[in-house]
Amino acid sequence: MATGAMPWDRPAPEREGLPSAWSLFPEDLAALGCPGSALETFRRLHRPWTWEAGAPVLGPAIRRWLEGVADLALPGIVERQPSEDGATKLALQLADGKRIEAVHMPRRVRNPRVTYCVSSQVGCAMGCTFCATGSMGILRNLQPGEILGQVLAMMAVLGPTRGHELTLVFMGMGEPLHNLEHLHRAIRLLCHPAGLGLGKGRITVSTSGLVSGIEKLATLEPRPLLALSLNATSDEARSRTMPVNRVWNLARLRQALDAWGPRRGEKFTFEYVLIAGENDTEDDAARLADWLGDLRSAHNLNLIPLNEHEASALRAPDETRVQQFAGWLKARGCFVTVRRSRGRDIQGACGQLVKPVARG
Repeated sequence: MATGAMPWDRPAPEREGLPSAWSLFPEDLAALGCPGSALETFRRLHRPWTWEAGAPVLGPAIRRWLEGVADLALPGIVERQPSEDGATKLALQLADGKRIEAVHMPRRVRNPRVTYCVSSQVGCAMGCTFCATGSMGILRNLQPGEILGQVLAMMAVLGPTRGHELTLVFMGMGEPLHNLEHLHRAIRLLCHPAGLGLGKGRITVSTSGLVSGIEKLATLEPRPLLALSLNATSDEARSRTMPVNRVWNLARLRQALDAWGPRRGEKFTFEYVLIAGENDTEDDAARLADWLGDLRSAHNLNLIPLNEHEASALRAPDETRVQQFAGWLKARGCFVTVRRSRGRDIQGACGQLVKPVARG
């Protein structure tokens, strides 16, 4: 099939209007004529722990100037659904009325961390049959300021209070690499030392296998960690559940990973959604281990029992089969974890995020 026939090759509708204040670097603020220190203005915008009443503290002259050249609106948190496991699913409304979802997941470990699962698009073009977001289709890309704005809005309301306590996973709504230009600008902003100052190793971008995007992201700096949603071990099965495989098959995908060339300290994460009767046999485990090859012991393979939702008739295997599948992989030298998705009780787990357009 020609790539031009696939929906992710067509540009998503974009938001128009003034540039977002949250998408501007200090040099952009200076070029626009910032009447004070552009670096200090950037710092005040991007550090929620310095805000008051949910807004950055700006002098009157700076605020008047900024309101004339940029959009100061942040995504607004309009719904919160707490989970029994401590996670919170949030719906955020954008300036045009469209809504996205994100998940706030505190982790009570020796050095407390909070993980945000954030979105990169409104909807998704990839059409994976097991994912609720795909049922929306693609509505539009998020702008860099909207991507970053999710993070700032959640930090201001739910914490954490500093960037070094935060980990981000782009595993929310959308295919991040379908919106790579805006995504990477947001990553650069997130890593800026005068802002949140996130380390690139604290940001993971998950893709369904958009090879063109993987190859481009590999060349960019800062380069985040990469997660790959694999979910099948033959081209026939993967093409059935993940249309992206009809363009970039498993062999081509493996070539892209080899070309990525993990650096010291970098690990791939392979996500394998277990679907009863679809991809959970011993033969599947053997093919998966063979496909991973020399990556099987040094990188992370996450088995994710399907998070069921009403948009799909697919079902998760029972716990016995999940453990059996993990055992088959471990016997073949794979480093395996079974991921217990947080927020399942509130439809906030992997593959469950979906939001209709808000109606006025």
